[in-house]
Amino acid sequence: MFSQIEQGMRNYLIVTSGYWAFTITDGAIRMLVVLYFHLLGYSPFEVAMLFLFYEFFGIITNLVGGWLGARIGLNLTMHIGMGMQVVALVLLTVPDSWLSIPYVMAAQALSGIAKDLNKMSAKASVKTMLTHSDNTKLFKWVAVLTGSKNTLKGGGFFVGAVLLDWLGFRGALAILAGLLFIVLIVTVILLPTGVGKMKSKPKFTQVFSNIAAINWLSAARFFLFGSRDIWFVVGLPVYLYEILGWTLSQVGAFMALWIIGYGMVQASAPKLLQYSHHGNGPGGGTARLWAFILAVFPMGIALALMLGWPPDSVIIVGLILFGFVFAINSAVHSYLILAYSDHDKVAMSVGFYYMANAGGRLAGTILSGWAYQTQGLIGCLWWSTAFVLIAAVLSFALPEIKTDK
Repeated sequence: MFSQIEQGMRNYLIVTSGYWAFTITDGAIRMLVVLYFHLLGYSPFEVAMLFLFYEFFGIITNLVGGWLGARIGLNLTMHIGMGMQVVALVLLTVPDSWLSIPYVMAAQALSGIAKDLNKMSAKASVKTMLTHSDNTKLFKWVAVLTGSKNTLKGGGFFVGAVLLDWLGFRGALAILAGLLFIVLIVTVILLPTGVGKMKSKPKFTQVFSNIAAINWLSAARFFLFGSRDIWFVVGLPVYLYEILGWTLSQVGAFMALWIIGYGMVQASAPKLLQYSHHGNGPGGGTARLWAFILAVFPMGIALALMLGWPPDSVIIVGLILFGFVFAINSAVHSYLILAYSDHDKVAMSVGFYYMANAGGRLAGTILSGWAYQTQGLIGCLWWSTAFVLIAAVLSFALPEIKTDK
């Protein structure tokens, strides 16, 4: 009924649509937890710590998830992730007296596992849906998937805040759980079985990549995403709220708009980098160049704040510029992991890579709270600069892409 190319595009659109639906709930649940638990009297640092297990279990999930996807198929791991997210949403609908810090951290852990199973499966599926080696198309497809995901996560922040106003905490969670469950059923019906499943059953030890480029890229990814979260997770929102006097709504709206813009840049990365020639894509040199460019911005923001420049303007302009360049970095990395991966082992390669990504986010989250408490936002920015520079140095080991791969 469908040609191989048409089937690949159809599956890509189904996977992308499911990923979009999941991402909206992921952004919404984060905003719901931040706002609602602030209203319950939690301090900003305590609220941030509610997400600690969310990030920690991402490390384990990506390590195990890639191996699991290679054994049972990427579509099944994606559906398991969706089902777990539905359960995580329902768990938070209990009475306030049940919502202790350990309980919420456990629910967030389940949501973190769900998110990384879904993300790993969706991104790895892109490689399996291409019928031949075409690095330009691969770059475009993964950029659209990743960029649209971040745009919709920002939209999810807005959805979460609006639903909290309209329906309250539990009503919002019930709506999100119901809608995601419907999407889960639809994608189960429409997607073929066995996508990304290896012909032979891989051993668990095979999750650790023996491809040097993937190991170096994963190390660079750890420090790249750590550099963002060191000042973005705790330092920035607390600084905007406590020091600059912004309202919670202003903080939430600004960060949502930043993530939406970040996602739009990410999706446009192939055009912005002008990779339009058939068969070609960015390589290690591109990753290295943009990492060094990125280091300029947290350093510049820190220096501007130290010199006493107007903090509102410095933060807004600096964060926009940082987000633009960070989005290019992230898009290049997301393409390179697929380009460096063997077609048959893509699930395990992507799982290993996103394990490093989750590790960087966890390190960034912890450092964000500690650095802001001890050194303020300026200290967070200097830590961020150091992490970006380490990512840039590690990128010297990344090879260029062979067009005949």
